[in-house]
Amino acid sequence: MSDTAPERACLGEEPQLTAAEVAERAGLPLDQTRRLFRTLGFAEHGDERAYTAADVAAMRLMTQILEDGVVDLDVALNVTRGVGITMARLADWEVGELVQHVADGAPDGEPADEDPGSWVLSRLGERFEGLLLYAWRRHLAAAVARMESVRALDDDPHTTDLSVGFADIVGFTALSNEVSRERIGELVEVFEARCGDVIAREQGRLIKSMGDAVLFVNDDPMAAFATAEGIINVIGRDPRMPDVRVGLASGGVVLRMGDVFGPPVNLAARLTQVARRNRIIVDHATADLLPADQVESRPLPARPVRGFGVVEPVAVRRA
Repeated sequence: MSDTAPERACLGEEPQLTAAEVAERAGLPLDQTRRLFRTLGFAEHGDERAYTAADVAAMRLMTQILEDGVVDLDVALNVTRGVGITMARLADWEVGELVQHVADGAPDGEPADEDPGSWVLSRLGERFEGLLLYAWRRHLAAAVARMESVRALDDDPHTTDLSVGFADIVGFTALSNEVSRERIGELVEVFEARCGDVIAREQGRLIKSMGDAVLFVNDDPMAAFATAEGIINVIGRDPRMPDVRVGLASGGVVLRMGDVFGPPVNLAARLTQVARRNRIIVDHATADLLPADQVESRPLPARPVRGFGVVEPVAVRRA
């Protein structure tokens, strides 16, 4: 079996087409086809026969989308980039999670002789594809609802006021040099899973995870505070886990490509650098929005914060 056998097993057929042949059959210019493949995150193959009929079908879909005139090429590329980034991470996640399982053998104890990709497809393929479609539709419905609520206020659909939270593990770099790779992997997995559960419970959104940190948003400042408090409770209060620091900032942010941008995002991240272990630090905008009968606020000494000059952070805790 050749070095590319696992890849071919996942693709379901032998690659027999060049990029030029895919472009011709899909009715797209070659340079546009190559650009779409790159945007999806696929490696360049020059004139190699590295493509299949499935690649032609995918490019034909893009041709139809562009011919319908609903979106132009730039919008199509942005959406395609999101698909590529998301699917690449999901695939890495799945293979990384299952590789040891495959190596150890199937649940019935018989030795596994399949590569992780083939194992996923043969055992989970059709059902997992159904789960992907279900999750996409549910998240699409939630995203549309959020967009409609912004439009109801006659606001720019790409800009809205949110409370942004940034939580990170204290001393992660030093910790990663002291414990095994397996332990670090387990720690990061537990950290992200627990944070994700808390964020969902408080009606927030996990924007992204960076291994030792998570970025989340809430529409309501009190919900953001509850999220931060919950993360500290499930991570920092657990003696088996490292301490965490959480920063919150509120204000106008830009929503693009599934991410958030703007001063509150940057400030929330900076505030974690001045927070004490297992404490919540907020900016004055967030402190002013929190109900005084539920949350105690204590201004901290002013200090320089990179990119913001001298800032007076506020420590908050449940009243």
